[in-house]
Amino acid sequence: MTDNLLATLFSQNAATDVIFQKWLDNMQSESAEDFLELLLKGMSLVFELNLKDFRKNIEGFTGRYLFASKDKGITVSVVFDKGKMKVYEAAIDGADIVITFRNDKALMDYILSPKPDILGSMLRQDVTLNGNLNYLYKFAFMAQHLRLMATGEI
Repeated sequence: MTDNLLATLFSQNAATDVIFQKWLDNMQSESAEDFLELLLKGMSLVFELNLKDFRKNIEGFTGRYLFASKDKGITVSVVFDKGKMKVYEAAIDGADIVITFRNDKALMDYILSPKPDILGSMLRQDVTLNGNLNYLYKFAFMAQHLRLMATGEI
C-alpha cells in the first residue's frame, strides 16, 4: 500500500519513475541485508551467552565468510576466530567461502525456507559459491542447531 501511495505521489514522468524504482530496489536490498545481519548478530549473541553449550560449535574453529549479492547491494561478512564470532557490514579479504545470492529475493527465500536447499538454489542459479564447501556445511550445521534450540527441539 505504501508503495502504491509513494508511486502515485512521485510518478509524474518517466525520469521520476526510474529514480523511484531504483530507490525501491535499494530499500529491498537494504532490508535483506539488515535481516541477514540481524540473524548473524543473533547467532553471535547465542555464542557469547553460550546457551546450551552452543559455543562448543566454534571452539578451535577459524573461518571467514562473505555473504553478498551479485549487484553488490548485500555485503555481510562473518569471522570465527579464537572462540568468537564477529559480524561485519562490509566485505573482508581472504574469505574461506563467498556465498553470492542472485538478488535480495534469493537471499530472503533461502533464509526463510524451512528446509534450505543449497543444491537446488545453485541449480536455479540463485546462489553461487566460491571457496571451500566444508565451511558452508559447518555454517549450515550451526544455523540448524540454533534453529532447533529456538524451537525447543534441543
